[in-house]
Amino acid sequence: MEYMSCAEAAGKWGISERRVQKLCEGERIPGVSKFGSMWLIPKDAEKPIDGRTKKGRSGITNEAIIFTGR
Repeated sequence: MEYMSCAEAAGKWGISERRVQKLCEGERIPGVSKFGSMWLIPKDAEKPIDGRTKKGRSGITNEAIIFTGR
């Protein structure tokens, strides 16, 4: 299997290297593994949906956010 670094994934997905690291730490990228202090991301991995924004959340309405207290 071929892997890419956080820097390569950041360039490919158009996000910061730190954001890619946080996605790896949160186990949001399937097949990711850590080798020493370096994250190994599969070359065919896709960018996860951003759950931090309303646009990135699927199926959650404003009413659900208010009701659950999020």
